[in-house]
Amino acid sequence: MVFEAREGDTLISCDRQKLDVKRIHAFLTRSYWAERVSLELVERSIENSIPFGVYAGGDQVGFARVISDRASYAYLADVYIEEAYRGRGLSKLLMRAVMGHPELQGLRRWILGTRDAHGLYRQFGFTELQRPERWMEKAEAGLYQGEDGQ
Repeated sequence: MVFEAREGDTLISCDRQKLDVKRIHAFLTRSYWAERVSLELVERSIENSIPFGVYAGGDQVGFARVISDRASYAYLADVYIEEAYRGRGLSKLLMRAVMGHPELQGLRRWILGTRDAHGLYRQFGFTELQRPERWMEKAEAGLYQGEDGQ
């Protein structure tokens, strides 16, 4: 069974068949975190994640995906609402759906990266890293055809 949540004429669905992958790709290539990402990489990332499409009036207007072992850990990625649909509470609806997904309950840790949406994520229990000295990363510069890895 595919997880879905509905509020008014807005649907959040994990059904991969509903996703407009080219629309997702078009948005991500303009984002600060995935500029110049290839369509093939977006397709593969969706295939290996739990995808959440946001649909308003039947049109896909947002997206998020969760990378998880569905037991202890989840990484929230590629969260967005298209500019024309912001300010309507859709990001909060999306986050309620993500956090309410039955396969993502009881996890020990969630993590995400953001440059400018701290206020949204704090509403759902996210905080700055409690022990940043314990975290490391390996970032591949240039992975998306010339991006600087930041």
